[in-house]
Amino acid sequence: MHQTMNASMTSNMVDPGLLDKIDKLFACGVGDHIPLPQLVVVGDQSSGKSSVLEGITKLPFPRDSGLCTRFATQITFRRAQTTSNAAPAYADKLRAFKSVTNAVLEPVSFSKAMKEVHKLMGLSESAEDNDGKSTFSEDVLKVEVTGPEQEHFSVVDVPGIFRTATKGVTTLADATMVKSMVRRYMVNPRSVMLVVIPANVDIATQEILTLAEEADPDGHRTLGVLTKPDLVDPGAESGVLQLIKGEKHPLNLGWCIVRNLGQQQIQDTAADRSAVERAFFRDRTPWNELDQERVGVDALRSRLQEVLASNIRREFSNVKREVLTKLSTAKRGLKDLGDKRQTPDEQRRFIMDIASRFREVVSLALNGNYSGNRWFDQEPDLMYVTAVVNRYAFKFDYSPESSEKPDTTSNGGQSLTLRHTKDIDDLEDLITGDRLIDDNIHNNIIEWLSELYKGSRGFELGTFDKNLLSRTMKAQSEKWEPLAHGYILDVVHLAHRFVTTLLRHVCPTPRGREGIMSVLMEPLLEIYRRALEQVQFVLRVEHSNPQTINHYFNDNLEKSRQKRLRASLEKHATVQASPFGGVPRSTIALDDIVQNHPMSNAQHTVFEVHDILKAYYKVARKRFVDNVCMQAADYLLVTGPNNPLKILSPQFVSSLSDEQLEEIAGEDIGLRRRRIALAKEVKDMEVGKKILAGVA
Repeated sequence: MHQTMNASMTSNMVDPGLLDKIDKLFACGVGDHIPLPQLVVVGDQSSGKSSVLEGITKLPFPRDSGLCTRFATQITFRRAQTTSNAAPAYADKLRAFKSVTNAVLEPVSFSKAMKEVHKLMGLSESAEDNDGKSTFSEDVLKVEVTGPEQEHFSVVDVPGIFRTATKGVTTLADATMVKSMVRRYMVNPRSVMLVVIPANVDIATQEILTLAEEADPDGHRTLGVLTKPDLVDPGAESGVLQLIKGEKHPLNLGWCIVRNLGQQQIQDTAADRSAVERAFFRDRTPWNELDQERVGVDALRSRLQEVLASNIRREFSNVKREVLTKLSTAKRGLKDLGDKRQTPDEQRRFIMDIASRFREVVSLALNGNYSGNRWFDQEPDLMYVTAVVNRYAFKFDYSPESSEKPDTTSNGGQSLTLRHTKDIDDLEDLITGDRLIDDNIHNNIIEWLSELYKGSRGFELGTFDKNLLSRTMKAQSEKWEPLAHGYILDVVHLAHRFVTTLLRHVCPTPRGREGIMSVLMEPLLEIYRRALEQVQFVLRVEHSNPQTINHYFNDNLEKSRQKRLRASLEKHATVQASPFGGVPRSTIALDDIVQNHPMSNAQHTVFEVHDILKAYYKVARKRFVDNVCMQAADYLLVTGPNNPLKILSPQFVSSLSDEQLEEIAGEDIGLRRRRIALAKEVKDMEVGKKILAGVA
């Protein structure tokens, strides 16, 4: 609502320089974010607030019972060469409401506009019109008065407080809401409170004065205003005079007293408020004894001039500081929200940026360059390569020595730990088997091999069934599978923990992280399954048909045979001194060598199987460990082109559908609203900063 005024409301209400800055701060919207100096008129219902407000603003506020103050009304006076339009600060339907006039507002048009506002806010206009309607509103009606000579200041009129409900009109809940609303405006540290109290009541009963003292304990922004002196009972005037003179309940800013027009005088369009008031305080005893600077609305306005100027000067440095603080906080909040993510292109750029930062850290991690980012110091889970290398040392301690054989019948004893990482719930479908296995072994492998040989021999002459070696090898390597499976599961968990930990750092929003992981989870599980399947594949190969072209097999076999032969011949050997004083030499007679094989063909075959198994096991074990580490762990989970650390790639982001982009990076309504609010705050505060620096 706008009104153009052709004359200044007051003269030099505030210092011109500060006034100009306050004017510009209000105009650029800074007042929407931080409290700026303004007047707040407070009091009980029927205390004469509206009349006081009319006297200060020269606006004809309606004062009939049906249109008492039901909501906060903020009146802003601002200099302007031309009149511009503005809307009340209410919901969307109210923002469409505008009432503009280039003439001085008169009671009829103003009352009509106020009725329209009541209707738009859904408020009852009288006791007969409150069926299903609210009596009061938390919303604010903003009235802007502009004119080429108008000086800037702001005054807020709030509903009067009350303590008892009126049947069919107000409730105790209304009383609580109004009191809360009034207190909220009073605690603004930059407001000057005009506490309006009727002169014909006991001041001790006025709760509004108690609220003012709570909000302004130092009393540097509370000005008392007494109304209705014409209704004071004869003989009670002395108590009122004591208040005005500061002899009773003194206020730092003092008390003023005004004489409002009566109801009949209000209806008389020819009545001159200033003339009626001057006559009252000039001719009526004892009111004519008071200091003229404390009586009448004109004196009140002059007093406000002084109080407002002092308040603005006192608060101006605080306003400067708060503008800078708010600007810094809003910028930081806007930065934390990241770039806009409302269109598919914006959302794709957002995820692409996450993927780029993700890949940068992955590159550092795979190269072991832990000094390249501070996150490595904060998150041990990101030191992935080191963790995998440290986990390479998994045990295969079941080599068939002459006095040992695998434990296939043990019921207890020591246990060997298969897993060294904590399970992750997201990977529960991959986790199978126990975390421990029995680590016991039994003696006498020759006896065990003999039983196997007896159970598999055919008509071979001096040889053995070709499948015997495969059977013995399977038995000897029965713990390879749980050991290798536990090892790969550990590496899988290390990889997954790296991905989730790094994603937490590079993605700022929980919704984004959850969305990315929901899309990544299936391909990640596929990679993990592939690594586990590779272990099974390598194991099947090892168990299918023992063979090797590694020359170490023949070397090991020959060494084993020589060791056995030497052990059997040593009892027949004699030691002879070297004729040249060298190392003594052992010799044995040829007949002793020929007669040194009392074993049967079966015994000979069993020992031959043992030597072959022992030689082959050493080669196969090293080969299996290398294959598991290189193929399943290193290639599929660490360094290969499709390892899980490289899955969040530009190609992956490009493949996302619009629906997936919205799910991952879309902004919810609350976030969009916050982004708009922060952007406006930054813009407003940037302008305010320039204004305060004197460059705007």
